[in-house]
Amino acid sequence: MSEVIPVEAFGGPTALFEYGGLRLLTDPTFDEPGSYTSPSGTTLTKLAPPAASPDSLGRIDVVLLSHDQHADNLDDSGRALLADVPLTLTTVSGAERLGGTARGLAPWESVQVGAVTITGVPARHGPAGCEPITGEVTGFVLTGDGLPSVYVSGDNAALELVEQVAERFGPIDAALLFAGAVRTPLFDGALLTLDSEQAAEAARILGARRIVLVHFNSWAHFTEGRDALVKAFTAAGLIDRVQLD
Repeated sequence: MSEVIPVEAFGGPTALFEYGGLRLLTDPTFDEPGSYTSPSGTTLTKLAPPAASPDSLGRIDVVLLSHDQHADNLDDSGRALLADVPLTLTTVSGAERLGGTARGLAPWESVQVGAVTITGVPARHGPAGCEPITGEVTGFVLTGDGLPSVYVSGDNAALELVEQVAERFGPIDAALLFAGAVRTPLFDGALLTLDSEQAAEAARILGARRIVLVHFNSWAHFTEGRDALVKAFTAAGLIDRVQLD
């Protein structure tokens, strides 16, 4: 499948793409720079303004929300936006907290939206056993008759879960990978999201024909940015498949 899916990135994990007649938005974050305390109690600092405002996006049919616990994945403006979106797909626990049009997908559970099948896929926001602290997260795979396959990683730090996705759906036509190499002293510096080399390895595992990198800029806790990603994907021989903006 050679069709190219237009993807517009707005900073952090937020990207808009069109697929199968739908307009889909990942992890909406549109607040201005500043320090924000998440519902989980974590305070995170945003460094850069968003590249767009919610009212400039046009129609949004579905929000793909990896998790609702942290302000760098769902901020105040993003929460307000959800009220105007027909469907938000997220974790089972997140849907219970959000209410409204939010629907939770358990791992490997699918929902049909028009011509598109959206499947929740496993993700883990840190090392094994992290869930009581970092909370439940999810990724997504999108498929449809005659459509390229799309993987949205969410805040996943586990390459073994990427391998499970590849076993079921690979090769993937387009992979939206959340990077940034987020670390925390809570886990002795273990990664909460993919670092740059792991993101390149995830793309290799998936056999991804196109790679869109997000979640590597705009926030102070992202420890690896554009330069590290370019270096890693160049070393992996995959830089010609990468979109960074």
